[in-house]
Amino acid sequence: MNLASGLYQDRASPLHRLPAGLKVLALVALGTAVFVIPDWQILLAILAAVMVLYGVARFSPQILWAQIRPLLWLLVVFFAVQLWLNDWQAGLVVVTRLAIVVLFAALVTLTTRVSVMLEALERAMQPLRFMGVNPEKIGLAFSLVLRFIPVIATVSHDVREAQNARGLNRNMLALTVPLIIRTLKMADDVADAIEARSYDSE
Repeated sequence: MNLASGLYQDRASPLHRLPAGLKVLALVALGTAVFVIPDWQILLAILAAVMVLYGVARFSPQILWAQIRPLLWLLVVFFAVQLWLNDWQAGLVVVTRLAIVVLFAALVTLTTRVSVMLEALERAMQPLRFMGVNPEKIGLAFSLVLRFIPVIATVSHDVREAQNARGLNRNMLALTVPLIIRTLKMADDVADAIEARSYDSE
């Protein structure tokens, strides 16, 4: 079974049958809500609920683990920074927020075809055309973000393996800097490709 992060997997579940627009709206609402909740206990309860939803969607624990595993070392870095600057509660709040957003975003993409999701997003944005909003451009940006999530996770894994081989697995700077550089290089390549194809942003 393909456990790759962020790839649609067909199942006969209630979450798969939900409208794409409703799931995207839920993602936006949850992503906003968790960043205004300061209580780590409430955040852990929300994280547990998101994990339960994977079972509702008929995904195995292995699929759940595959979504968060590539980002574990980043969560450790964020926790360590907050522990150093503040305390363990602040660290727990930060990593729990990120875990919730990553897992729920992955759940949305696992249960919704990207094409269907983008169509729903573009339809929702149509009324905003009179304000100068370009639904197609937003759809393209959203599509790129969704496609970059598994790519960045793969790059993160590759960097970690390479630094492990060099004995630098405990050096967070040696892990973080190459990931940032490679991510920015990929973003620059994508921007060049869009420009070369004369994408119309109007």
